[in-house]
Amino acid sequence: MQALLTPRIKREIPSWRTILQMKNKTEVIVLAAGKGRRMHSDTPKALQKVGGRPLLQHVLDSVRAIKPVKIHVVYGFGGQQVREAMSGQELNWVEQESQLGTGDAVAKAIPFVDDKSNVLVLYGDVPLIRSETLIRLVEMTHSERLALLTAVATDASGYGRIVRDANGRLERIVEDLDASEEEKMIREINVGLIAAPASLLESWLGRLDDNSNAQGERYLTDVVEFAAASSPPAVTCPTTDLDEAAGINSRTELAKAERIFQRRQAIDLMANGLTLHDPARFDLRGTLFVGENSVIDINVIIEGEVRFGNRVKVGPNCVIRDSIIGDDVIIEANCVIDGARIEEGCNVGPFARVRPDTELAPRSKLGNFVEIKKTRLGPGTKVNHLAYLGDTTVGKEVNVGAGVITCNYDGVNKHRTIIEDGAFIGSDSQLVAPVTVGKDATIGAGSTIRNDAPPGKLTITRARAKTLQNWRRPKKRST
Repeated sequence: MQALLTPRIKREIPSWRTILQMKNKTEVIVLAAGKGRRMHSDTPKALQKVGGRPLLQHVLDSVRAIKPVKIHVVYGFGGQQVREAMSGQELNWVEQESQLGTGDAVAKAIPFVDDKSNVLVLYGDVPLIRSETLIRLVEMTHSERLALLTAVATDASGYGRIVRDANGRLERIVEDLDASEEEKMIREINVGLIAAPASLLESWLGRLDDNSNAQGERYLTDVVEFAAASSPPAVTCPTTDLDEAAGINSRTELAKAERIFQRRQAIDLMANGLTLHDPARFDLRGTLFVGENSVIDINVIIEGEVRFGNRVKVGPNCVIRDSIIGDDVIIEANCVIDGARIEEGCNVGPFARVRPDTELAPRSKLGNFVEIKKTRLGPGTKVNHLAYLGDTTVGKEVNVGAGVITCNYDGVNKHRTIIEDGAFIGSDSQLVAPVTVGKDATIGAGSTIRNDAPPGKLTITRARAKTLQNWRRPKKRST
């Protein structure tokens, strides 16, 4: 099945020339020590999620596109949780025991940075930053100067302001809490990201003072004043996308970032040929690879890694997680599909639940209110409605009637059911595993099958009907 990488991921990969320019030159410091008090959560702020991934992971994914030599992560509150969540990644962890400001956090990490490198400093709670922006920012440090990412905001409340001299040259940054009324009128803001030669940044950090601001902390932004007075002077790198500057400090901001992120993904997917009936009612919490001419209805959630073939149709209110969906598959409304492989031409739902380790061979069908788990359906097999198949191998061209149950659990162990090619399982039957239904066998409706059913035969376990001639329906007593 051919699948196409979404443009979102494509766009974040720089050109080979850029990679060559930056290789072995750039190191990254990510500040992720914040507690996130306004989140009112035991989960560290860096591990709050957007699009199903921690904020910190978004940042790491963006910086890896510039091929840094090393990534240093400064951690504090909930450090063990953060490290465990990011396990398996090549990161240098640096602890900031006391929250003494962003300047102090960078100072903790800078000794681990090669002084011949350029260093990029960014924040673990700014998940919407694009790789292309980071590339531009780093490229501006090549002439041995500091580069600062800025933006223009309609409402600059809460942001540090960019202060320029009479000639428009960068002079310094003033934090919102320390700004005068006149400075608060400035609309050019500090996004918070800087790039600079490591040796220069280390020298500027040594000059920071914790007594000159309202917080009593060492601000990283104060190094800008030193850099602006250097030769060559610091420069700004503007972004027109204010969403990139969005830091996450509350659940409201987290929700806003989620919608921005989802809108970006929807735009990329549609540019790649996917039809979304309403992009505002679609959530991608992982990675979606899509073929051509597929359609997704409203309120669909994609989680983990999902692959679509060509001409896939997904109805409303579905959840699809870690699954492969083949060409010409139709998934009707209100289905949950988790850890499954559905091959070409299958029809699923509505209201079907497909649990992990399930495989549907070409042209098989699951109807309404069918639940299936650890089961393979052969080609052309139909399970049309109101059935449960667990731990079952089903051959080709099998018909499973309404209300059929494979009784796979004895209270301690799971057992397997085998239904061979061409079998017909009558409605409201129970197959008590371990059991085999032979090729072309027929199970009569309402049967409970405890022993193997032979091929080509009718097997039935139904009590003979009896009519009681003298029976009378009870009557309601009079009061």
